[in-house]
Amino acid sequence: MSEKMPFGLKIAIINRAFRKRLDEKAASMGLTSVQLRVLGSVSRLEEAGQAEIHQNDLEKIERVTHPAMTMLIQKLERKGFIKCLPGTTDRRYKKIVSTEKSHGIHKMIIEQDREVFSEVCALLTDEEKRELLRLTELILKNVDAD
Repeated sequence: MSEKMPFGLKIAIINRAFRKRLDEKAASMGLTSVQLRVLGSVSRLEEAGQAEIHQNDLEKIERVTHPAMTMLIQKLERKGFIKCLPGTTDRRYKKIVSTEKSHGIHKMIIEQDREVFSEVCALLTDEEKRELLRLTELILKNVDAD
């Protein structure tokens, strides 16, 4: 039956299954998978040494609109995972920093992602998993070219 299913529908089903599992893991921290992903981006940028992280940086990475990111940031700040402080290079922009509660969280997220990937790809060989990752990289490059 799935052979006749459109590719887009297959991707949507996989995405929902992946997100459901990540949501379950994020819920234990009082977060959604989307909120956790944003925290992961902040954490990764901090570890990479980015001097200031602004909302527009996160909007580009997560590919969400300004209003959507504003709501995400407000919720994460209320929950104590991030702080918004006046920017030092441009005071019109608030810089976003991790709190102790979320510092280095990207490492945990990477591990959770690996666990969920293993779950959803349980029927694949290691070689097939590597090929799947290689192909998705190519698809992402094509998507980014648009």
